[in-house]
Amino acid sequence: MDESHGPHKWLITLTVMTGSIMSSLDISIVNVALPHMRGTLGASVEEITWVSTGYILSNVIIMPIVAFLSSRFGRKNFYIFSVLLFTASSMLCGIAWDLTSMVVFRIMQGIGAGALIPVSQSVLRETFPPKEQAMAMGIFGVGVMLGPAIGPTLGGWLTDNYSWPWIFYINVPIGIINVLLIMKFIEDPYYLVRQTGKVDVLGLSLMMVGLGALQTMLEEGELNDWFSSNFIIYLSLVASFGLILFIWRELKVENPVVNLRILKDINFSSATFLSGILGLALMSSLFILPLFLQQLLGYPAFDSGLALIPRSVAMLMIMPLAGRIYNRVGPRLMIGIGLFLNAVSFYQLSILSLSIGIWDIFLPQFLQGVAFGLIFVSLSTAALSTIEKQMLTAAAGLYNVVRQVFSSVGIALATTILTHGEQANRALLMEHITAFGNTSAETLRSLSQYFSSQGMDIIDAQNKALKAIEGIVMRQASMISFNHVFFLIAVIFVISTPLIFLINDSRRELKTEIINE
Repeated sequence: MDESHGPHKWLITLTVMTGSIMSSLDISIVNVALPHMRGTLGASVEEITWVSTGYILSNVIIMPIVAFLSSRFGRKNFYIFSVLLFTASSMLCGIAWDLTSMVVFRIMQGIGAGALIPVSQSVLRETFPPKEQAMAMGIFGVGVMLGPAIGPTLGGWLTDNYSWPWIFYINVPIGIINVLLIMKFIEDPYYLVRQTGKVDVLGLSLMMVGLGALQTMLEEGELNDWFSSNFIIYLSLVASFGLILFIWRELKVENPVVNLRILKDINFSSATFLSGILGLALMSSLFILPLFLQQLLGYPAFDSGLALIPRSVAMLMIMPLAGRIYNRVGPRLMIGIGLFLNAVSFYQLSILSLSIGIWDIFLPQFLQGVAFGLIFVSLSTAALSTIEKQMLTAAAGLYNVVRQVFSSVGIALATTILTHGEQANRALLMEHITAFGNTSAETLRSLSQYFSSQGMDIIDAQNKALKAIEGIVMRQASMISFNHVFFLIAVIFVISTPLIFLINDSRRELKTEIINE
């Protein structure tokens, strides 16, 4: 595969984007269908979460070793195998007969999906000439960022109009077409060196244990009340020791299964960390905003998914343009503007109340879509700008796995703050509600009179009024907790700003590459 590609570059783009969209979409498409799946599979609330956990867990474990597996078996062969595994597993998920089979098939699906995003990023980087690198990363971002955003909406529509297995069945024809496209248009890069030597089994094992324990801890922590659970403590110890030993092993061995030495590149490591922050903010907000709309404002599940559309539309609009902007102004200004817009938009969400209108949700989300688009295109382009071609696939794997892990951290943090915040805020609010307070006494009297007018006796009316006041307090406590989460995300964007000065202005490298061509 050379860098000219001529008329085939758009067909190559279609090929790799098909896979990356399927992979990113299946991260969130099942979320709205979990209650329906729970009834069909006879699972508890805690057990059904493993349908999501299993997919993300295997996804995270496979991403860092995509380069190793590509060099071992050939990238094209490995890519075809991954899409076939993803497609076959999707069919099996649709016909799963119990929870165990569903979780096993989702793990298989995650293994297949884990290679699709890193490979598509590296292929696009190779396919487009230097002056079009930012545009290529804009196209890449459309699939990676929009997939999780539209997943709940599409999943809700399929579940409501057909049934939950169709969220998996839709992957089958697309997957088959994707395999045919790969066979026709994708080739191994000219620089790929096939490795046939000894495999670093110890490093591979330590990575699987460490990352697996970390991801499971993040997914299951809130359900088990975090470190009050021996299970979570055990997972945290296994994750800590496993990852520390893994890092030591990979830096020591001559042919590591994951080349962590890439992280010595300050430009790459800084961009990768900022990408993690982006994933944290995106996924945590995608998780809690529908909860806010459904639990506090009474939106149906499908409508809450539709409410996320402004951000998706904004990303879809800005990402193709961001590539052209990048070549004019460079990554630092674009990332800086994106961080600023995100901080402003999440601050706007942090001051919402229970009496909001549609524009109070629309405008901050539209700003976030613009901001996410600017940041993602800039980071994806700049991160790989200082990486040698031979290391592109390895770097793309690390880049994407960090974003995925940070996404899980974001969801875990948001869930914990919401849960514990509601309890603390309820206790704080209740301190100000007494029978001797004018406002609370007047509210209690008004509600009691209202329920009495509905035919209740005095005692029942007062009890009903007290329950109503309790409901008002809980809604306000939840509102404050949601505000705190949004404010924390805004703060994270602000304190991440200094990292932009470590990002390399890759336009210089692009000019050098163009001259060398």
